[in-house]
Amino acid sequence: MTDLVTPTAADREDAAAVAASPPGAAAVAHMKWWGWGVPGVAFHHEDKPAFAPFVLKAVGIDLHTASVLEQPDFGALDVPASIAPDALRAALADAVGADGVHDDDLDRVVHTYGKSIRDLIKVRAGHLPRVPDLVVYPADEAAVQRIVDVVVAQDAVLIPFGGGSNIAGSLEPVPGEARPVVSVDLGRLDRVLEIDEASGLARIQAGALGPSIEAQLNPRGWTIGHFPDSFTHSSLGGWIATRSSGMQSDKYGDIADIARGMRVARPGGVLDLRPTPSASTGPSVREMVLGSEGRLGVITEATVQVHRVPQQRVIHAYFFPNWRAGSAAMRRIAEGDVHPAITRVSDGRETGFSLSTSKASKGFSGLAQKGLFAFLKRRGWDLDEMCLSFIGYEGTPAHVAAQRKVVEKAVKRSGGIGVGTGPGVLYDQKKFDTPYLRDFLLDRGTAGDVSETSVPWAGLDAMHDGVIAAAEAAYESLGRKGWIMSHLSHSYHSGACLYFTFAFVMGDEPEAEYDVVKSAIQQAFIDLGGVPSHHHGIGVEHAAWLPDVLSEQGIGVLEGLFAATDPGRNLNPSKITPT
Repeated sequence: MTDLVTPTAADREDAAAVAASPPGAAAVAHMKWWGWGVPGVAFHHEDKPAFAPFVLKAVGIDLHTASVLEQPDFGALDVPASIAPDALRAALADAVGADGVHDDDLDRVVHTYGKSIRDLIKVRAGHLPRVPDLVVYPADEAAVQRIVDVVVAQDAVLIPFGGGSNIAGSLEPVPGEARPVVSVDLGRLDRVLEIDEASGLARIQAGALGPSIEAQLNPRGWTIGHFPDSFTHSSLGGWIATRSSGMQSDKYGDIADIARGMRVARPGGVLDLRPTPSASTGPSVREMVLGSEGRLGVITEATVQVHRVPQQRVIHAYFFPNWRAGSAAMRRIAEGDVHPAITRVSDGRETGFSLSTSKASKGFSGLAQKGLFAFLKRRGWDLDEMCLSFIGYEGTPAHVAAQRKVVEKAVKRSGGIGVGTGPGVLYDQKKFDTPYLRDFLLDRGTAGDVSETSVPWAGLDAMHDGVIAAAEAAYESLGRKGWIMSHLSHSYHSGACLYFTFAFVMGDEPEAEYDVVKSAIQQAFIDLGGVPSHHHGIGVEHAAWLPDVLSEQGIGVLEGLFAATDPGRNLNPSKITPT
């Protein structure tokens, strides 16, 4: 849970630069070229008295004395000139209109990277070995189809772009690519086209961002129920292309469950998949599109499951004495007959972080918290090992009450206690703010990033402990003080997702140092029976570990698919498969 502030004249100047979109992109807003979110919004810690001591303990930085980097200067970047030939420019202008084709430096840099710490290290350092040569803004599916056909006919490279939030390297052009690179920004395809109320389905254009989707669905009484961390700056098409999961997937499902039908612009025509509830139609082409990261074409729209906005939504907080007690409770809940919208438990490390981001408690609330912690200590709890959990309930009041009754039996059986809805309200308010913390740390010379996996219940605790040990060994090899923490974010019948956040102070070779830590974490995922990613996609960041979970035969199947459907390697080449 974090709080944001809107400061500085410099931020406002940057906002003006980003807002000055080219005419064909007038309705499309983008994130900062050098960081997360909108210009002028940032994390601040001055009203959080426990945060600076926590950071000092975790990574050894004294926030009161640490130097803060100045906001990067776009004018200092050496942006490579566009190599798009006149014939390609003219053909794309015919496809989308002249005002929909752009080659200004800011637009091209915004479309070069996603928002991983590796991406931000590179772009802030001005490392731009290959940027898109053109950015095009189609207004409808027909224009997307024309773009695809032009790009393939002229042997250029096409990279789809939704909200730009990817952290797996899925947006980055291949360094050394000699052909022209075209970034296709879908931001103008942002409408809910139709709601089938009898079936609970909605047709939605692929460029619609999370807030826009909910703003169009909610007045009619519907919700998609998909709320990833990146919700405010990620698109429906991006969710599908990376097999995204949301914070409430325990109830609504991952995007692979939600997206039923799809339309994909491919060379020569549109792939149209009907939104049936289930089908026996051979190998699933729908499943091929899910997670395809632009390798099979450009997703233009999807028909998704939608649900009635629940009458009641409440998030309760619970404490557990340690990680194993908390994970056991989540497993017991998953085995039961109820399906809360959220089942999340943080380990002791992340619980300490969460508590450090709280504002100073005054009056009764502060006394109540101190009294609770004193009570837990008397019960023999180690407060450094204590784990905070959030469980969300939705539905009619009677259904919510019935869910809580079953869940709280599992909580009690696992040694946990309920602490009411107050922390849950704060969690709900701040749940999309955490990515801003990455910029705050990077401004102070510290790398902070995330990585996640999934594993069966039988191996979950070993995964948790093993990944932490691997990260700490990596920090030791670098001679650096570092931090890693985790939470269980999504529960399934057979297992769960573990989501790790890690941070360390960078030295003279930040990207190489990051590789040491990230690789240690990813390899631990594989060694302990997990997968390289649960919901962020593969891109180039995680491709090296894909053969371990798919086998060499599986990689061969994927490469055969891509070679057959994109023989010229025009569609976001070199993503997903290691080659």
